[in-house]
Amino acid sequence: RSPHPSAWTGSPPPSGSLVTRILLPVRRLHPQGKGSVSASAAAPAPGSDTYKGWLFKWTNYLKGYQRRWFVLSNGLLSYYRTQAEMAHTCRGTINLATAHIDTEDACNIVLSSGGRTYHLKASTEVERQRWVTALELAKAKAIRMMNDQSDDSGDEEPAAQSDRSEIQGTLKILVSKLDDLSTCNDLIAKHGAALQRSLSELEGLKIPLEGGEKIKAVNERATLFRITSNAMINACRDFLDLAETHSRRWQRALQYEREQRTHLEETIEQLAKQHNSLERAWREAPTLATSTPKGSERLHKEEASDEDEFFDAMEDSPAFITVTATENTHCNDVSGKELQPRRRRRTRIPDKPNYSLNLWSIMKNCIGKELSKIPMPVNFNEPLSMLQRLSEDLEYHELLDKAARCDSSLEQMCLVAAFSVSSYSTTVHRTAKPFNPLLGETYELDRLEEFGYRSLCEQVSHHPPAAAHHVISQRGWTLRQEITIASKFRGKYLSIMPLGAIHLQFQSSGNHYVWRKVTSTVHNIIVGKLWIDQSGDIEIVNHRTRDTCQLKFSPYSYFSKDVPRKVTGVVADSGGQANYILSGTWDDKIESAKIVQSSRGGGGTEGKQKTVYQTLPPKLLWKKYSLPDNAENMYHFSALALTLNEPEEGVGLTDSRLRPDQKLMEEGRWDEANAEKQRLEEKQRAVRRRREAEASDAINDGREYEGYQPLWFHQRRDSITGEKSFVYKGGYWETKERQDWSMCPDIF
Repeated sequence: RSPHPSAWTGSPPPSGSLVTRILLPVRRLHPQGKGSVSASAAAPAPGSDTYKGWLFKWTNYLKGYQRRWFVLSNGLLSYYRTQAEMAHTCRGTINLATAHIDTEDACNIVLSSGGRTYHLKASTEVERQRWVTALELAKAKAIRMMNDQSDDSGDEEPAAQSDRSEIQGTLKILVSKLDDLSTCNDLIAKHGAALQRSLSELEGLKIPLEGGEKIKAVNERATLFRITSNAMINACRDFLDLAETHSRRWQRALQYEREQRTHLEETIEQLAKQHNSLERAWREAPTLATSTPKGSERLHKEEASDEDEFFDAMEDSPAFITVTATENTHCNDVSGKELQPRRRRRTRIPDKPNYSLNLWSIMKNCIGKELSKIPMPVNFNEPLSMLQRLSEDLEYHELLDKAARCDSSLEQMCLVAAFSVSSYSTTVHRTAKPFNPLLGETYELDRLEEFGYRSLCEQVSHHPPAAAHHVISQRGWTLRQEITIASKFRGKYLSIMPLGAIHLQFQSSGNHYVWRKVTSTVHNIIVGKLWIDQSGDIEIVNHRTRDTCQLKFSPYSYFSKDVPRKVTGVVADSGGQANYILSGTWDDKIESAKIVQSSRGGGGTEGKQKTVYQTLPPKLLWKKYSLPDNAENMYHFSALALTLNEPEEGVGLTDSRLRPDQKLMEEGRWDEANAEKQRLEEKQRAVRRRREAEASDAINDGREYEGYQPLWFHQRRDSITGEKSFVYKGGYWETKERQDWSMCPDIF
């Protein structure tokens, strides 16, 4: 690397020297004077991807701004209560690739991305400027990386930014040296030719006087030749020294990386072998496995006991204790589906094949790569797309039908909260990965005759992957959402963060509810039994009445006395007065209890007081349906999930039901499914390359290039959240009536 300008003391180097040519760009990167920012404070140093420090984050109106430790790394901004929490508990993450950075005043920063907004404050204007610079640099880098990344077909990931910066810096110096050598070479050729001419002329001389002048000229040219040759020799020596120095450095770095890779391969191979041995031992003892189901469940919990890192995505919710009042009331009956389906739909799919999969053969080639970029075979999938998984949110749509008939907005809020929890009930055993939708892929769920609603999903973006969803019900409600999936592989587990807001409106009252999903965590990625947890907070706001509901999904802990998968919540009116308590689990049921009295109780953890609520007996709001018979051999699909991939006449040509690799997998033909999956991904890459070429041609011609536009959704700014999101623009169901799908892209 070239020295930093501040390292030079005394008189500056000559203006035409090689040092000057190298240093001038560096000086421009580090301006002095007002507004200048030092590399160590304002942004990550060259080769570094991380920037850390304290900022004040707005939490709520009670606590105001709270001091939090922020870490900027790999295009993601995460925060923790303390530096020590970095080892186990991240409180929240925002993706800068899609973030909007706004500076309100001297010390404030507002970040918004995917429906999540952070209001931050720095202690000084200088500190704010340092963070803004670091955030802008990280955002630019994240956008570049996002554009460079391929889809999940597994294109090689670009070299790390730090390595690229170092290599590019070295290459600049080497190129400069090569330029010097080229210049010297030209001069030698020029002077050599002149010297040759002079010598030729000297040979033909007969007059001594002229001979003396020519000899003098020869001497001058010989001197110039000698000086130039010396300069070239010195430049060559510098070049060789520099190349040798960096060669040794790169050799050491390469050797270290090889040793680390070998060590990781040996470690993972050992773990994989242990895993296979445990599986064989378990299969060879069927009597033990069947006779002690409670013991096996306990064993699975013990496997998870080493998972001491959990995602607590938001600030801690207020703690409370409930005491049932003496007044007796009757619990509401929990109605099932109000109408039985008129059409008989399928109740089973082919059993999942018992394919043996060598996990090590896949994982050993993935060391050093981001997990989401690995080309996973269908063996890790379930035969549904992400669009179909999103449609499964409607499994308990009858909760919204019932909520639409409520006169009380607070009772309606309780049912909406139960609906928001119910969407997670299908995930408890669903550890397989859904198919990533192709850009332009759609999925319709037409249940108008049976249940009065129609649902449409479309994949509107590929980088980052985003899906838009719109549901209209004849029973008085409309639901829409745009979900972008962000993921983080943390070694022992994978965190999946759905970004984006869910909007629910009721026509009769005009009540408009908005909430966001919590973080899903898949544990035991490499070794052990896979299991899923949900953690974080959901805040549901009725933007018409300002009623709120605070839901807390407690992360699983082996040492906790609480029931696993616990969910608690408080429904409050616009004045902040608590009216209902919600409790239950996200995989079984949710109950509500009306509050009749509240008081401050005894101390809780960390010296905090708990609020004691006296309530009426609880009423059951929602209970999970039992899984169909043989569900364990059908990917643990619910009754609704079994029907999602059922052939349907008249659907759009881009519908997920028509995706060939997914259909082949459902039929148990996994080898063919893998080949078809590879074909579809290569086809998608070819379309993307063609679109990039068209954009480049448009730029060269000075024309505007609109880029990809979804077919059924368009981007609009939401009047409530202020965020841009894709909303349904209409036309799909009318097109289905006409059966004119000529506008659909050829993606399959």
